[in-house]
Amino acid sequence: MQKDTVSIYFVQAALRHLKPAGRETVLRTAGIAPELLSSPQTRVPAAAFAAVWLSVARLLDDEFFGLDRRRMKVGSFALLCHAVLASENLGQAIRGILRGFAIFLDDVGATLQVEVDQAVIRITNRIADPDDRRFATETFLVMVHGLMCWLAGKRITLSRAEFAGERPSYAQEYALLFSGRLQFEASAAAVYFDARLLEAPVVQNAATLKTFLRNAPQSVFLKYKNTHSWTARLRHRLRGSIGSSDWPLLKALAQEFNITPTTLRRRLIAEGTSYQTIKDELRRDAAIHYLCNTRLSVGDISDLLCFKDVSAFRRAFKHWAGVQPSHYRA
Repeated sequence: MQKDTVSIYFVQAALRHLKPAGRETVLRTAGIAPELLSSPQTRVPAAAFAAVWLSVARLLDDEFFGLDRRRMKVGSFALLCHAVLASENLGQAIRGILRGFAIFLDDVGATLQVEVDQAVIRITNRIADPDDRRFATETFLVMVHGLMCWLAGKRITLSRAEFAGERPSYAQEYALLFSGRLQFEASAAAVYFDARLLEAPVVQNAATLKTFLRNAPQSVFLKYKNTHSWTARLRHRLRGSIGSSDWPLLKALAQEFNITPTTLRRRLIAEGTSYQTIKDELRRDAAIHYLCNTRLSVGDISDLLCFKDVSAFRRAFKHWAGVQPSHYRA
């Protein structure tokens, strides 16, 4: 079972334009303890972040978190989906999506260009505040790319993703959301993909749109995650080891993938991670799942995740989430 979690950064950024009473309401609705906001390494279940997104949109009547000078009123994203549903192919749909965002937003927009064999969506972001500007770019790309993938009925693999500004501490999220090939401090944010995909047919209809919107925003930011990165492939392979003492060594995994251990390490480093980090993140996400969704004791969870004793699990979880497991569960 996929146990997705999201960096607390996205929760903090989503709440930034709410007044204190509004923040309290949103956190209570999402089941997120306010104390977790002060622990930058904390993660929350993906469903909790989805609840934050919906609650903030309702409070602000803005599906873009109050980041742009013009509100993207609730219902705008659904209207955009309906507008591009009859597109002949993905290229026509993307152009329609970008025209729609140009109507809804003043400060953030994008163009679609073809450069040799690559299609490029390049973002223009005129938001002055650097934190708002970064989160607006992330949100815009998640919405556009998520809608593209849904319309085509498959993940549109991004060959490269570029971002203005320094590499953030949570950049590993980008590898799952966008691409394993990341560049920072670029002149502007942009994503690249195979230009031949512009001719891909739109496979959705009014009936499937209802389901897509009913499950949004998780259907937008989770369903079509990057499953081709080496990080994602190892996470998928190792997920079956949760609850078992049989964790394969990196050498054995490299043999399974028909590459050398050195090559596998190098490819993981290029994605900003390591084999040990992936193992720790899997156990972290599983621990959060068990704490939030089961009645298993902390000791039982420690055993399931193969810690030598419960005190070792408590230390590890405090390192991962900034609080003790019992505090996180409470």
